[in-house]
Amino acid sequence: MADLPRKAVTRTARMAALPLGYAGRQALGVGKRLGGAPAEVVMNEVQTRTAAQLFKTLGELKGGAMKFGQALSIFEGALPEEIAAPYREQLTKLQDSAPPMSRAVVHQQLVREFGAGWKRKIVEFDEEAAASASIGQVHHGRWVDGTEVAVKLQYPGAEQAMLADLKQITRLARTFGGLLPGIDVKLLAEELRDRVAEELDYRLEAEAQSRFAEVYADDPHYVVPRVMEFSQRAIVTEWVPGTSSLAKVISGGTQEERDHWGELYARFLFESPARTGLLHADPHPGNFRLVPGEGGAPDRLAVLDYGAVARLPGGELPVALGVLSRLSLGDDWDAVVTFLRQEGFIKPNIRVRPDDLRSYLGPFTEPARTRTFRFSRDFLRAQLARVQDPSSPEVQVAFRLNLPPEYLLVHRTWTGAVGVLCQLEAEVPFREILEGSLPGFATSPG
Repeated sequence: MADLPRKAVTRTARMAALPLGYAGRQALGVGKRLGGAPAEVVMNEVQTRTAAQLFKTLGELKGGAMKFGQALSIFEGALPEEIAAPYREQLTKLQDSAPPMSRAVVHQQLVREFGAGWKRKIVEFDEEAAASASIGQVHHGRWVDGTEVAVKLQYPGAEQAMLADLKQITRLARTFGGLLPGIDVKLLAEELRDRVAEELDYRLEAEAQSRFAEVYADDPHYVVPRVMEFSQRAIVTEWVPGTSSLAKVISGGTQEERDHWGELYARFLFESPARTGLLHADPHPGNFRLVPGEGGAPDRLAVLDYGAVARLPGGELPVALGVLSRLSLGDDWDAVVTFLRQEGFIKPNIRVRPDDLRSYLGPFTEPARTRTFRFSRDFLRAQLARVQDPSSPEVQVAFRLNLPPEYLLVHRTWTGAVGVLCQLEAEVPFREILEGSLPGFATSPG
């Protein structure tokens, strides 16, 4: 089919087949074990084939299915190693690529968005897609003034597919949970669904990207491509040279590369809100490209895809985040409880003891307790293991806490960022980054 598969029955059937296929392979695995096959070999085969089916299906369906898959890929580092290993290759593929639109559909979209005379502005246009994403794909071209450009075109039917996919994934959440243990896929799908309208309107993306490009113009560490032209379903920006992304560093980078790019990645996501008044809210590694330096200049980190952006009230992150971080790091848990209650994180008539809160939140503050911290898959798995048992005291504390709506996107973005840092296994000066980026961190609460 030339564009996103539009038949709801077909898309639903393909996604519904994922948990069924997983269950079938588990049953087959039990049979093989009864027949004498080693358990480790059987489990590896089940997980490998499950990963291949899951991410191949999500990538081919594009739309909300692929968006969901990309969001899941950030949390790969939280999985136990025996499960994560066979998934890793498929996750990396999903972060960076997807099957392209046909040439005929590409030209239809160009005419639809820029008119029949689009070639007068885009004077050169590569027919083969250079990259694909959840709701669109990118082509290399040349603008009329000679600038190399990236032309991103939205897939026909993207809106219908996004909404239908995320609704279906929410419905199938319980069975999807068996594919990626420890991830609350229902909450993830619901949060993605709530932001569909913004991501589908490339005019909003162009506005946000233009703001970042203005602030980061001539920055020695970062590249944000300028916006040249845009419409509701197409956007033309400067072309970013280089093909490697953070996903390549995750899969095979040296420790020096992991530390260097990990620090730049963390600084951008945590510090850019103070510079731009916006939060880049799509932290998956494929959006961060390594740009070779020219003339002896250092390599820079290019940041792409501004479809998911939080427009911060007052142009800055909530002061409560900084105050909470400082009080927690100071181990003043009585003050933490009082402050959380004042800010609406603990509702009236809900009782939370300071010692219980320390047990729950304390380990999460570990990255900011030393001058530098080495993120790792082991650290992420340890945090996940603490909060997986519904009967544990720590989980009971979590259930008593309330996350106000204005913090949801910040929470997902930074949780995802920590997941990527753990995949990178990067050592970064995390406390220094927080001190310099969180309002309220260095001052007393009122």
